Amino acid sequence: MEIDFDKLNGLAPAVIQDASTEELLMVGFMNQEAFYVTLRSGFVTFYSRLQVVAAWTDCDRDTILLRVRVLGQGKVCHTGSRSCFTQELKLGAAALPEMETQP
Repeated sequence: MEIDFDKLNGLAPAVIQDASTEELLMVGFMNQEAFYVTLRSGFVTFYSRLQVVAAWTDCDRDTILLRVRVLGQGKVCHTGSRSCFTQELKLGAAALPEMETQP
């Protein structure tokens, strides 16, 4: 099965998920070479401290989900956090600023 790297000018988003906790850790981008190196080596190429456990694609074959084990200190984000998904978004009326209406 081939990934569609043409939709985003040679890149495909890769969602990184912890294989033990199922926690979403980050989203990165892979070109075709990085994708093949990841599958061959068993290590995500843009963060070598992630060991690939399983790889999946979505129905359009343009996004990759990698289930991983975090090696080393257990931190994935460049900020030093375990996950890049740390900022909770507000929902409902408080989520967005009021929009100005045009006359």
